[in-house]
Amino acid sequence: MASSWRLVPGQALLHRGWDDAFVLYNDLSGDTHLLSDGAMAMLIALRDGDVTPDELAAPEVAELLATLRQLDLIEPC
Repeated sequence: MASSWRLVPGQALLHRGWDDAFVLYNDLSGDTHLLSDGAMAMLIALRDGDVTPDELAAPEVAELLATLRQLDLIEPC
């Protein structure tokens, strides 16, 4: 799996959250997703450049990254 990821260019991360869940509208695909707080935190960290390649290569985040990629929210770079 790639060790460098980014948001799909143009993704605005339009979202609302409550408790430990978020609803995110993918303004590029028109899809709406229900995400965990961990998934939303990862998207924001990728957007802000607050996650290192070593953190992205950690085995415990591989499934989360694969899921976000399947939702067309992130891509390898």
